[in-house]
This record gives sequence, structure tokens and C-alpha cells, in this order.
Amino acid sequence: MTQTPRHQRTRRTSLADIGMGVTGMALGTLLAGDGITRTMATEATVPKPARARSVIWYFMLGGTSHLESFDYKPAINRYAGLTVDESPYRSTVLDSPFYRKNVRDFAGTPRALMAQLYPLQTGFQRRGQSGMHVSDWWPHVGGCADDLAVIRSMWTTDNDHAAQLQFHTGRHIFDGFHPSIGSWVHYGLGSLNSNLPEFVVMGGGPGDCCGGVGAHSGSYLGPEYSGIPMSTDPASPLAFGTPGPTVSKVERRRQLQLLQQLNSYAAVDYPDDPAMRARIQSYELAFRMQMSVPEVVSLDSETRQTQQQYGIGNSATDRIGRYSLTARRLVERGVRFVQIYDDGWDAHTQLKQNHTTRCAAVDQPIAALLRDLKQRGLLDETIVVWATEFGRTPGAERSDGRDHHPYGFSVWMAGGGIRGGTVHGATDEIGFHAVEDRHYVTDLHATLLHQLGLDHRSLEIPGHKRLEIDFGSPISAILT
Repeated sequence: MTQTPRHQRTRRTSLADIGMGVTGMALGTLLAGDGITRTMATEATVPKPARARSVIWYFMLGGTSHLESFDYKPAINRYAGLTVDESPYRSTVLDSPFYRKNVRDFAGTPRALMAQLYPLQTGFQRRGQSGMHVSDWWPHVGGCADDLAVIRSMWTTDNDHAAQLQFHTGRHIFDGFHPSIGSWVHYGLGSLNSNLPEFVVMGGGPGDCCGGVGAHSGSYLGPEYSGIPMSTDPASPLAFGTPGPTVSKVERRRQLQLLQQLNSYAAVDYPDDPAMRARIQSYELAFRMQMSVPEVVSLDSETRQTQQQYGIGNSATDRIGRYSLTARRLVERGVRFVQIYDDGWDAHTQLKQNHTTRCAAVDQPIAALLRDLKQRGLLDETIVVWATEFGRTPGAERSDGRDHHPYGFSVWMAGGGIRGGTVHGATDEIGFHAVEDRHYVTDLHATLLHQLGLDHRSLEIPGHKRLEIDFGSPISAILT
């Protein structure tokens, strides 16, 4: 039986807190963050053995080529220039039960097949004790191969960029908006630090298609569970997050108290309004964040050596380096879910130029984060995910690029009880279809939730029935 979620306040509880004033509301929010409320906990919040407590989720917006990153397919070079029909793989591709079967497209038909095989644009090397194949464009991450579990058999059903939304929610955009995986983690686990948001987003902003708002939205869970965009500028890390240079802390505290009081009056009349509930909860958190967030994003306390390891100060790597180091500082302080976007991977043309540039921007910072977490003993309790909305086609588009490819592609995970040095699943000989241990994106979600100690099948709230595809299954083969 589905019980009342612990974060969903009843009218009676809200009125009781309102009667206690600002202090009561703050106390109620803090207790809720610790799992102590006057409502019953869901099954999902009953403590279970957890291997991790936080997630850092890298997402490459636009679609990174699996064929030039983590899925080595030398057959493409052998038959480069031939069409799929002319190669030995016609039946592998066109006669597959997976070909276009699940693809849902805005135009009503799937994208055209890119038939002429396009050779690999970089070399591969075996990396680490595991001997995992990783491309030459990822030398730093390749050096961490023994910490990675690469899943080479992911698939989705959207072959346009709304797949960014699908990857984070498990639902095609035709199904509407649903809570993102970061929002479910926030909802299910609550806070480890009452001075910081539980779900932080850095990189691509709200205007960046579904990689912005939709992919970190709380949707029907309520706006309080959406990701909070954060910059790495200590002077202004949050939108409207500082009171301004002319307002003292005492004045700001009094402003927030007045706003809390005014909103509490409205809450009596509209106790079930999620926007009102989020607003009331936000003001107390706002004051605490104004004091705490600037310190987190200020990297002055980090050694010069640490900053250099992340690539800070280098124009190519500085942006992702700052996001990555800030992510480490956030999870150190108890933030549950940190989402880092990098955009610009949509290589319909000039794939080699595009991916060499993008890989050079993210490879060193991501590897630095993995090594830094490991050196500090944090990798054991932090899951790092690297993902993208789909791969790129084995065939050429416009002579020197690759098209969108949702049929089979790669992601990887590390830390938090993930079995390092593991390759799981496979695509066919030319990297077209996921054919071995196929995993829809919600299997990745279920794996995360399992490692965080949550029962993913209990994450459901009244009035929003979830479907089987929403839940997925943990990928047990990559767990220790």
C-alpha cells in the first residue's frame, strides 16, 4: 500500500507549523529533512543498507559518440566507405527486431539511416589492469579505467534531443514531464546539510532545451524537489541568492521573516498549493544558503596543486574543472545530488574537431574528480555517473559527422559500491544495436537508487501511478 510521503505535509501539519510562526516552519522543515515528521514514512524511506550517500552526475548534452569513446568497433574501419547493405552486417542492422521498433519521433517516422560506414576518428588503447578499451580522446579518464563500470548497451526511444529529458526521467517527451532522477533522490533521502540545497545543477542553464528545466525538474513531486542552478562565481553563486551589498544580515533576516509570515497567511487558504509550499520552505533555506554557498564555490582554500589537477587556470578545462572541484566540495558537505552539464556534443559535421575539443575540456577534470574522491576516501560513498542522451551513428552524415543514435550507446559509473574495471553489455560488431544485456535508462536509475539504500519500486505518490518502465531494475552485474 502506498503511504503518505514523508516530505508531503498535511493541512493539519502545515497549520500547526504556521501557528508556531517562522521558527515552527523552520523546525518543521529541518525535522522533515532528517526524516522526523508527524506523517508516516514511505517504504522507500525505511533505512536499508546503503553503499553510497551522494551522486555526481555528468551529462554530455548533444550526444557523445560511443564509437570514439568507450565502445571500440574495429569492423567499422575494415568496411569504411561501404554501405550497410554492402557490408556483412545488413541483417545485423536492418533485420534486427530492435531496428526502429521502439523509436518515437516528432515527424512520425524515424530519422533516415546513415548507411555509409564512417571510420573511427581516433585510436583506442587498453587501459588499466582490466585492459578496458578506451579511446585516445579520453587519456585521463582512461587512466581511471579500473574504477569504471562501462555499460555499452544503453538504449532509449527518442532520437531527437528531447532524449535528454528521457534519460533523466525515463519517459519520452510525448508522455509529458515527470520527476528527474535527481529529484527522486532528493525526495527519497532528504538532506544531510540543512544549509545547502539537496540537488544542485551546474552547467547548461534553463534555456538549454530539455537539458535545462525538464532534466532536473521535480515535476509532480513539487518545485521544492527541482535542481537548484548554481554558478561557481562566489560573488553570485545563486540567482537572487545574495541580499546585495547594502543589506546587512540582520536586515535580510527580518525581510525573510516578514515574507515567511505573509506566505503563512496564504498557506492557510491554499494548504495544498505546491508552489506555496515550496516558497515557504525556501525562505528559511535561502538565508542559510546565503551564508554557506559562497564559501563552497570559493576555491581559494584549495591548494594550487589541487586546482591545477582539475585544470583550473587552463582556458580549455577551467569551466568543467571548477564545476568538478565544486562538486567534490558539495558532496563533502552532504549535498545528495550534483548534476554537471557540458554542451556542444552534437557532431553532425566535423566530428573529429568537435569531439577533440569537447573531450579536451572534460577529460582531465572528470579524471581529477575521480582521483581526488578516491584519495580522500569519498569515492566509496559517492557514485559518479558519466552519461549522454544517445550515441552517434556508425554511418556518416554529411561526410564527416555522425547522426543521433538511440539504439545502443555507452555510459559509465564509478564509486559507491560499483564494480570497477568492468565492461557490461555490448553492441553488435559495428556498434549499431545494443544486443547483449540491453538496458533502458531507468535500469541506471534503479541502480543508483539501490546503492543509495532506496527501494526504487516504493518511490510512488498518490495520484501519479508509475508504469513498469519507470522503475527499471538494478544492474547487479556491475555491483560489488
